[in-house]
Parts: sequence; C-alpha cells; structure tokens
Amino acid sequence: MPTLEDSLRNQRLESLAAAAERYSPYIAHAIRENVDERSVKRRVKEAADVSGDRVSLLGVIGGRGLQTTFQRSDSTEEGGSSQLDFAVGAHAARSGRVRTGTETGSGGPIGEAALPLFFRRPDGRRVVGSVVVFSRPLSDVQQNVALISRRILVAGLVALAAALLASWVVARRLSRRIGRMEAVAARVAAGDFSQRFEGGGTDELGRLALALDHMQGQLAELDRARRRFIATASHELRTPIFSLSGFLELLEDEDLDEDERQRFTQQLREQVDRLGRLATGLLDLSRLESGSLQLRAEPTDLGRLAEEVAAEFTPALSAHASQIELRIARAGLGVECDPDRVAQILRILLDNALTHTPAGTDVVVAASRRNGRASLAVTDFGMGIKRADVSRIFEPFFSVDAARGSGLGLAIAHELAERMQGRLTVDSRPGRTTFALDLPA
Repeated sequence: MPTLEDSLRNQRLESLAAAAERYSPYIAHAIRENVDERSVKRRVKEAADVSGDRVSLLGVIGGRGLQTTFQRSDSTEEGGSSQLDFAVGAHAARSGRVRTGTETGSGGPIGEAALPLFFRRPDGRRVVGSVVVFSRPLSDVQQNVALISRRILVAGLVALAAALLASWVVARRLSRRIGRMEAVAARVAAGDFSQRFEGGGTDELGRLALALDHMQGQLAELDRARRRFIATASHELRTPIFSLSGFLELLEDEDLDEDERQRFTQQLREQVDRLGRLATGLLDLSRLESGSLQLRAEPTDLGRLAEEVAAEFTPALSAHASQIELRIARAGLGVECDPDRVAQILRILLDNALTHTPAGTDVVVAASRRNGRASLAVTDFGMGIKRADVSRIFEPFFSVDAARGSGLGLAIAHELAERMQGRLTVDSRPGRTTFALDLPA
C-alpha cells in the first residue's frame, strides 16, 4: 500500500507539471506585454478554471541563486491569506526548471508543481521574473488508498477464512486416510500380510500407499520364503540326522561282523559329510542374503583359475571313471573378480556334473572372451535336466535328485554370480547340459 500511495502521488504531481507546462504560456504572455495587474489576475483565474487546479502567481526578488518569492495573484478567494509556503516556487526560481513537491495545508497534504517564467533584461540576459504554481489537494489519494486497503483487508480476511475452512476439510480427509494406513500397517506388522493399502489417488499419500502396498507384497513374499526355507531346511537336516541315529543303533549291535561295521561306518561318514556341506551351504546362503559376505575384487586370469580348480578334481574324476577336457583361450581372459568366489562357483558346477551323471561321463570346462565379456562354462554329457525343472534349478533346496544333494549349491553359485555383476545360466537337453558363468572382462 505505501508503494501504491507513492505511485498515485507521483502521478498527481506529473499531472500538475503537465498542466503548468500547458497553461503557463497564457499567463507569461500577459506579463511580457506589461498588462495591468487586473488582467494578469484574470488570466490566472482562467488558467485555474481550464485546468481545474489552484493557480498561484509568485513574484521573484533577490540576486542570482538567492531568489525568494512572494505571492502576486491567486485563483482562490483565500489566496492572500493562505498558509502555504510554496517552497517549490523558490526552488523553481533558483534552478530555472519545473519543480514538484508537497506541503501540508489546513485540509491535508497539497501537491504542487512550479514553473519559472523568464523575461529578458535590457542587457540581453534571461532571468526568472515570476513563478506559476499549480496545486491540488492530495486528500483523495489518501482516501483511495484507504478504500483499497479496507477492501484488501476484507478480501484477505475472507480468503483467510476460506483457506482455514479448506485446510480443515483437507486435513480431516488426510487424517482419515493416514489413520487407515496406520491401521493396515499395524496389522501387517502383526503378521497379517493379507491386508492391502488403498491407493486412492496420485497425490503424495496415494504414492506412499502404493509404495507401502508394494513393500507389503515383498514382506509377504519374504515371509513365504522364510517359512519355505525353514520347512525345507528342517527336512534336509532331519533326513541325515535320522539316518545317523539309525546307523548308530545298528553299530551298537554286538553281532555285527567287521565288514558290516565298516560299511555302516562309511555310511555314517557320508552322512556327516552331507551334514557338513549342508551347514556350510546354509551359512553361505544366509551371508549372501544378509549382505554380510564381502567380495574382494582383483585382477584374475580366468584360464589359470579354471586349470587349478580342475586339478583339484583329479581324485574324484578317477573314482568316477571320467575325464575333464579343458578348452582355454590362449590370451585375453583377465577379469576383475573375487578369485575365491569364482573358484567356489566352478567347484559347485564340477561337483554337480560328477554327482548327477553316470560314471564314465566326461566333462568339458571352457573359458573364453567375447564382446567385452568373459565366460566360464562347464558342460557334461549326462541325461540332462527336465524342461519343467530348468526354471527352478537355481532355487534354494531344489534338486533334481534329492538323494544326492541339498539343493543349495546352484542357489549359492547363482547369488555369487549376481553379486559380481555377472550371471549364471543353464542350457540343457538330453545328452548335454551346460552351466555358463558370464563376467565383465
């Protein structure tokens, strides 16, 4: 509002200055013609009637730069007794230019514009002889500003009331939605994963509800996986434990001959080894899923690593009456990976190839590089994997031959491959099965 008031006041002063420029020549002409004082007053009065402003004619006395003014004529009856100083008149006389300003009269602030009138002295110099002042009260400006202020205040109060009402309505709706979401969250936290978070829109709460509903679905899936994991792990542990218990009872029989005792002892050892592998697999899988397994990447020659791991299986190959054929590229097999974990994946693949194929089945280990990727593949020539089982081959505890494995090895190998920004794939058909580990070279 102060800016508006200043703007309106400046417009009024500019209007007065324009009126002074327009109507002052009529008065100046009379002064130059040396007409009588009555004619000058008449022209002042006529200028006031035409412009609608109060017009005052001021005389100038004093030397250059020290001019003062006195009133010669005024368009109003009370001009002679007016208490206005017309300070802008003195400024205009000293500067020789139009000056504007305000002063306070009995009726309030007055806007003024003073125009100097020149005459030429006998020596040819132009000097200011008179000043015409056009003035007008500024009370209407203040009244207009006050009126606008009141209307803005009323409009602001109405807008504030409407905003408060709208905010209360919106807050009620939001609080009810949040309350429903809170209730659903409490039931989900209690284990009831059948509950659903209602979306109800594209606003922030709607997007939050969708995110919570997605989270609830993931929690439900994790809960199902946890229950399935516990049930399967319990089953896998129960079988060797019951077997161990049975063999121990048989060994307590004093009538056993030495050969039977040796055979039962060998089976006990196999069951203990199975329990050890199962415990190790469960620990590795748990560390992978929790993210606590740290990988240590370093430059690794994939071909040399394949040769070293293949050499570890020499006794197992001899017992299986099988051979390993190495197909290693001569160069370009350097990768950034954790060599211990890549070796672990390769051991799992080789062990599966020997475990789930008939005796005498050969195995091929191939290492190559193509299009910026390094590949390590293990191929066996056994019976192959059923098509229905291929999609589940990397699931924990899933095994095509439950009697020969816990179903954890391939799940661990698959998880390790993904942790190293690689992938583990399977291609199987009757007579040929290939597991391929693909890594960024």
